[in-house]
Amino acid sequence: MRARVLVRPREGILDPQGQVVERALPALGFHGARNVHVGRLIELDVDDPAALPAMCEGLLTNPLIEDYEVLAEDGTAVADGGRAEAPDAPPLAEQR
Repeated sequence: MRARVLVRPREGILDPQGQVVERALPALGFHGARNVHVGRLIELDVDDPAALPAMCEGLLTNPLIEDYEVLAEDGTAVADGGRAEAPDAPPLAEQR
């Protein structure tokens, strides 16, 4: 199966690349863009789609600062690693 893993910064995590892009767009004449986040796309062929979440958690993403979504070639969601915070962790505001 051909899969796409969309990786993006977690909510509340500083995204310096996104901030640079957001500031650069108006300078290039593109106005009205906000909340820009820069992520990455990983495409791979896998024999066992059920192994994709483990691949993402173990190597393809940094689960502490990134969320991910796995899509099949046809665009249907296979897995979603988009957790706002770990279940046993205090809210992000309390961690700072």
